[in-house]
Order: sequence, then structure tokens, then C-alpha cells
Amino acid sequence: MANLIICSVLVTGSNRGIGLELVKTFLNKRNPPKYVFAACRNPKLLRELKSLTSKHSNLVNVKMDVTDKASIEDAYSVVKETLKGRGLNLLINNAGINVYHSADETTSEDMMRVYETNTVGPMLVTQIFAPLLKKAAQENPNEVMSCSKAAVIHTSSSLGSLESTTHLYPTALIEYRCSKTALNMLTRCQAEAYKMYGIIAVAFEPGWVQTDMGGPKAELKLHESVGGMMEVFDTLTEKHNGMFLDYKGLTLPW
Repeated sequence: MANLIICSVLVTGSNRGIGLELVKTFLNKRNPPKYVFAACRNPKLLRELKSLTSKHSNLVNVKMDVTDKASIEDAYSVVKETLKGRGLNLLINNAGINVYHSADETTSEDMMRVYETNTVGPMLVTQIFAPLLKKAAQENPNEVMSCSKAAVIHTSSSLGSLESTTHLYPTALIEYRCSKTALNMLTRCQAEAYKMYGIIAVAFEPGWVQTDMGGPKAELKLHESVGGMMEVFDTLTEKHNGMFLDYKGLTLPW
């Protein structure tokens, strides 16, 4: 399944970090997608995205706030119109936030704010863009399930693993960890719900990456994390549907 040709991809949270690096990497593929949709809240204000748009005719910047259903619906209309009757092959729900509170410090407001972006956002984006994903799968009825047919990728975290992270930050990052655990369950539910349409859903742990969120002391550089995930994207099939993988393609415990 190596070197799949993906005709269209949408990446949320593409203003910086992993999302922006994903957009750059797709644009620089030997066979780049016909359409790369970079979605974030204010793309017109971002110098790097504007610069990339001037260099790549296949890059389409899309305004989208994943916490605002009306904003997602507006983005859907833009993408649908751009695709001109074609489907969307790959949706990467990457947008996410974090707050650094302990179990004693967190509030209901903090918890709900993080859930709204990290869990409810991916749910809404996938629901609203599902018709375009289904359309893409229908366009390739004889193709095996893959990222070039129709797929949803959720950027998760090993900190959402109930089994493997009890020893890591045992009293901190409560909101983030809970939101990613819920995102993992969302992945499993969507995998079951959408497989009948030929769509796969997979949760990915990108690793501890040197981004604004991960910090300068993180283990991985952006190109290492994203490069690894891109290689794994090429290998995904029906057998990976509903799985929790890291950037090397290794299965993680729930």
C-alpha cells in the first residue's frame, strides 16, 4: 500500500505545529493531493499559510472553528464547492488545546473547554464532513479501505491511555488526558459506524513533539513525527480500522 495517491485531504488545526507540518508534507509529496485543505480559525492572518498558498495552487485555506458548528458547516460548503462533486478522501482532526492543571485545580469550565475542542470538535467535524467521505468511498467501490479511499485520522495522545499512563503526570493534565481518552472511544465508535460505507477511522499518537504545546524539550522534531505518521498513513487498511497507533505504526494500549 506504499505511496498511496490521495486526491484530497483536510487538516484541522493547520495554523501551527503538527497540523502545519502535515500540510507542508502533503504539499511536498512526489504525488501531492489535488486539494490540500488547511483549516484553522483565522487563515488569512497567518503569514506562513498565505505564503504557502502563493506557491501551491492545490492549497486551499479554510476558515474553521471546530468548537462552532456553524463555522464547520461554512467550511464544509467551501470544501464541497471546491471539490466540484468529488468526495474528500482524508480528514485529519488535528486541532487541540491543553491546560496544565492538577486534579485539585481543574474546574468544570476548564474540563468542558478542553473537551469542546479535543473531543466534541472532532465528532462534529466528522459528522458534518461524512457526506464527502462517503462520496469518496463510493467513487472507488473496488478499492480496499485506505487513506486514498476514505479515512478519518484523529490526533490523540498516549496520555489518554488508561493502561500505560498511570505513572506519567499522575495528578496533572487532567482535562487533556480525559479528553483524549474520550477521543479514543470516539474513534472506536466511528470506526464501527462508518465501516459499512468503506471509511476507516484511526487514532494516532504523534509522540512528544517540539511544538508550542509540546515545548522545546520534547523528544521529537516535527519532521520526525509527521514523517513517521505519513509513512503509516500509506499502510492503513481495513485491519487498522478503530485502532490506536503511534507515529511508527505500533499499536498502543487503550
